[in-house]
Amino acid sequence: MPNLETQNLIPPSHHHHQPPPPPSTTTKQPSPITSLILQPFQWLNMLSTKLNPTFILGIFLIYGLSQGFSGSFFKVVTDYYWKDVQKVQPSKVQVFIGLYYIPWVMKPVWGLMTDVFPIMGYRRRPYFVVAGVVGVVAAAMVAEGGVRLGVAAALWCLIGIAAGVAIGDVTIDACIARNSIEFKELAPDMQSLCGVCSSAGALVGFATSGFFVHYLGPQIALGLLAIPAASQIILGFVIYEKKISEDLSTKKRQAIGNLGGAIKGMYETIQFPQVWKPSLYMYISLALSISTHEGQFYWYTDHKAGPGFSQELVGMVHAIGALASIVGVLIYHKLLKDYPFRKLLFFVQLFYGLSGFLDLIFILRLNLVLGLPDYLFVVMEECISRVVSRVRWMPMIVLSTSLCPIGIEGTFFALLMSIDSFGALSSKWGGAVILHVFHVTRNDFENLWLVILIRNLLRFATLGFIFLIPNAARFDIQNPSDMLLSGSKSTDLKTDHDSLQLVPLKETQEV
Repeated sequence: MPNLETQNLIPPSHHHHQPPPPPSTTTKQPSPITSLILQPFQWLNMLSTKLNPTFILGIFLIYGLSQGFSGSFFKVVTDYYWKDVQKVQPSKVQVFIGLYYIPWVMKPVWGLMTDVFPIMGYRRRPYFVVAGVVGVVAAAMVAEGGVRLGVAAALWCLIGIAAGVAIGDVTIDACIARNSIEFKELAPDMQSLCGVCSSAGALVGFATSGFFVHYLGPQIALGLLAIPAASQIILGFVIYEKKISEDLSTKKRQAIGNLGGAIKGMYETIQFPQVWKPSLYMYISLALSISTHEGQFYWYTDHKAGPGFSQELVGMVHAIGALASIVGVLIYHKLLKDYPFRKLLFFVQLFYGLSGFLDLIFILRLNLVLGLPDYLFVVMEECISRVVSRVRWMPMIVLSTSLCPIGIEGTFFALLMSIDSFGALSSKWGGAVILHVFHVTRNDFENLWLVILIRNLLRFATLGFIFLIPNAARFDIQNPSDMLLSGSKSTDLKTDHDSLQLVPLKETQEV
């Protein structure tokens, strides 16, 4: 990998003293429309200047292309793959989808590797390359094998695609967590950028997924996911990281010592009530909201029992939902980011439970009684649920970045996100059990409405655990590093600013 250590990625600003304008000349102010158009570019320029341009590029590629596009494309195409190619029952597909989350549950392992096991002197860059290679190979295998793979082999390939995305996500999240600690005032901005990139990528992925499924077939369409995976390989060669210059034996000893310190630091940090309580809430809020997606998908693509949506329409509905997710990010960023976490999450969870009844109205076809056609109602339902879900998600991510101790921020943020992924896995498998118990199959949807009702009631049950969230705003959250150093806990964890630094931490520090 080329050493970019000596490159000056942030050019110094040059101040040119221009003579004052003549008294008769007035400065023309830009129009409101021009200011509105320029505002996102000015915002990106500010982030690039204070952080690093290649770090911003990493967010675009990982959150926009890898997570956003690949995640949405993967979701729609695999639904059709299991339904039309492998012909699997919906409850069984829910179990398979739960297995996709295993690489995400393993995020602490990937985080530990990126934090304490450098490769060729780099802690982050090689893992982008590894993630890309895993994704490319898995996508190529499932596209080449098609039906001949069988259910088990196809499942392993799809888990491999998910693993490539998860490893890349852990690596970029280590950068985000570190910068969120060093630049607390920019933490919501970074999460907003991640949310916008993810939603924009999802918009493109959903909009094109139905088209590619229709014209290429599900298995060939899955092969296109090799392209986002390949972009992670490129990112591994271009993202800025300061190389560690030490001899091999020293690095081995330091890696072993760092591993022990990281594990001890994680163990001591998670014991603080300020840390484990919100982590427990994040798990409960996801696990109790059981997923019924596969039952609904099989129903609304069935021409006899349901509305019989086409592949293109399914993709476009999800694409409109992704656009609504961007609106949710903007609502949080502009209006809600300074509210106390407990108050905000209480009302968002309440709206989340209420929005679930739109699915119930649709399943019972009450929308036709109200005079609303299926396609119009499903778009409205998708937009509302996506906005609420995104506003619900954003404060939990911002809170998670505030709970990461400096020095093992990549590993600990990965731990928090693995708890989150385990909650999603529990949601999928819990939904699979409910679908199976109520006998919702490929052709029998009689009890689907009851499954939706149970899901909605469980969403309201989450409100009983809202006390686990701190009643404080983002600037009032104490970082665990401060608590560890205050004497309440002792640890051998040491922060190596030089070895863990991915982007300049302060403008006065040497790059």
